[in-house]
Amino acid sequence: MAIENQELRKAGLKVTLPRVKIYQILEKAEAGEHFSAEDIYKLLMSAGEDVGLATVYRVLTQFEAAGLVSRHHFEGGHSVFELARDDHHDHMVCVKSGVVREFNDPRLDALLDEIAEKNGFTITDRTLYLYGVSKDAEEK
Repeated sequence: MAIENQELRKAGLKVTLPRVKIYQILEKAEAGEHFSAEDIYKLLMSAGEDVGLATVYRVLTQFEAAGLVSRHHFEGGHSVFELARDDHHDHMVCVKSGVVREFNDPRLDALLDEIAEKNGFTITDRTLYLYGVSKDAEEK
């Protein structure tokens, strides 16, 4: 049985062709690559798959509810998705090009834990987005 079928079943979702195809796209993403629903729809169309945009949105929402994907809301109002992973990472977003880069820095993790502790908190989850202009965008 294919990995994506196992993951769908484990999440309590029926295995359907649109779900499998969308999961495969997310699974094949390069490290740090994020897709909007429109990106996934275009990839499906270019592969000759007959899956509507509304179906892509519905499946991504189901995946999010089942904990299979993480949704990120970046400035500008668009959402992007990536498979949910156990490793924690943060994001830098270029406001000119829209490029998203992931990063993880143990020093930042330690500092945030220290700040939380000083204020009587234990961090259970966090989301950090840094907005700026990437060197690539500055040179254009």
